[in-house]
Amino acid sequence: MSRRLRSWLPGLLAAALLLAAASAGLAKELGTAKVRFEQNASDGDVEVVFNAKGRREGLAKLTVVSPDGRTVIDFRAPDSSTLGIRQFEFESPEPSDVAGLRAAYPEGEYRFTAATISGEMLSGVATLSHALPATIGFAHPAAKAEGVATPLEIRWQPVEGASGYVLELENDDLGVSLKASLPATASSFRVPEGLLAPGSEYDLGIGSVSPAGNISFVETSFTTAE
Repeated sequence: MSRRLRSWLPGLLAAALLLAAASAGLAKELGTAKVRFEQNASDGDVEVVFNAKGRREGLAKLTVVSPDGRTVIDFRAPDSSTLGIRQFEFESPEPSDVAGLRAAYPEGEYRFTAATISGEMLSGVATLSHALPATIGFAHPAAKAEGVATPLEIRWQPVEGASGYVLELENDDLGVSLKASLPATASSFRVPEGLLAPGSEYDLGIGSVSPAGNISFVETSFTTAE
């Protein structure tokens, strides 16, 4: 037996035991088990994002298996004294090769299996779709706009069939970071007064969310009036 295979055996055995427990109905449901396909249309890159959350206890083990049987996530807490980890967000690299990412993460059911620090078994299933929603169009402020007056109401052209929107506003130098999840009926967002400084540049991103949870972001920047 090769050294490499021996190093994989503990993880493979643990994953097999967790899957067996889940299949036998011995595992409770994870608090959160999600997977989504996400693109940044402005940069031309894509990524896959996994979200997992336990219940009250931290997780000592978490495994995610793809529809074709590959283990794509294999987490182990090295020491029980750390109390494990309760919540996770895993992101793939962000290649511009959409076909390659789709091949690496095929559509279908991803099986989440976990064990808490006390040994309780948890499981969940999430379905990944590669279908991405259309992108919004910026209405106000216009892309790269300068001299934008405040207080500011951001407006955009909504996307038909979107289940919601995600808005992100940032200025790293000023320590400004705002993120809002908005309903499908939204086409505007009023920035809280006092958040925007005069004569400052801000990065703005708005993502349209599909019913499957996939997101298409577009990004721009604007500069406030002096």
